[in-house]
Amino acid sequence: MTDVTTTANASTVHAVTAATDGAMRALGRALAGLSRPGDLLILSGPLGAGKTTLTQGLGRGLGVRGSVTSPTFVISRIHPSLVGGPSLVHVDAYRLGGPDEIDDIDLDMTLPDSVTVVEWGEGVAEGLSDDRLEIRIERHPDDGRTVHLTPVGHRWAGVALPTSADIADEGATGVPDENSEG
Repeated sequence: MTDVTTTANASTVHAVTAATDGAMRALGRALAGLSRPGDLLILSGPLGAGKTTLTQGLGRGLGVRGSVTSPTFVISRIHPSLVGGPSLVHVDAYRLGGPDEIDDIDLDMTLPDSVTVVEWGEGVAEGLSDDRLEIRIERHPDDGRTVHLTPVGHRWAGVALPTSADIADEGATGVPDENSEG
């Protein structure tokens, strides 16, 4: 499948194909290369779509400490940088009731100096920043995914987002899988 770029509501929607978990992590690494302190990424998609898998690649690309796992029961985890870059703030909004509850975890305190990822953030986290990258993941019956990247605000205007050709499956390149043994 080739990448598709469409325009909807004055925003460009860029679609990337990720055939495997390794490709999802590679997409996360590619996004890490574009990320800077203050960035907000809002992830949406059904259970098992690959939101945490994408965030694992982002964490690896940012060079953060700790294994990136779903923060479903703790709501939020902070992964400090090991390489002098921004920390990764990883939030799971699945159990939150709405925008008022996301305010309760004080993301406005960490947002300026971190890259913040909010899983299940659609309809909940948009008020955190006028500038954000909205990422919607569709998982297909063959386990492949289409990842829709929608840049919002001046920060993301004109940023060359990754394409399917930019992401190599980590398993195919010899880079160890975050969850692999050994």
